[in-house]
Amino acid sequence: MLRIYYPRMKTPITPESILQALAQIQRLDRGTVNVLRQGPNGPYYNHQCYEDGRNVSRYVPAEQVAELKAAIADHHRFQQLVQQYVELLVERTRAERQAGSKKKTPRPTSSWPKTRKSTS
Repeated sequence: MLRIYYPRMKTPITPESILQALAQIQRLDRGTVNVLRQGPNGPYYNHQCYEDGRNVSRYVPAEQVAELKAAIADHHRFQQLVQQYVELLVERTRAERQAGSKKKTPRPTSSWPKTRKSTS
C-alpha cells in the first residue's frame, strides 16, 4: 500500500484520513477575487467564477473578502485531497488485483524418462 508522508507530519496519509480531512471542510467557493477599482473608502472587490459554462462576476463587500478567499482556498484544498484519494484508491485497487491474480505454474516435470510411442 502506498503511504505518503508529509514533511511535517509523521503519520501516513491513507484514504480514510483523506476522507476525514474532506469532512472538516465546511465552506467552498470557486473562482477568484480581484480588486475591481479603488474607491474613496478603499478598494471594490469582484468575484469571478464560471457557472453553467459562463463567466459570472459579482461585487463583494470588503468585509466579506477574507471569508470568500478562505472558501476559495478550501476549494483548492478539496480538489487536492480528492486527487490524492483517487490516486491512493487506484494504487490500492491495482495492488489487490495483482495479489489476486496467480501466475500459471508450469506442470511439474517427472524424473521418469520419456518414452516414445511406437509408430507401427
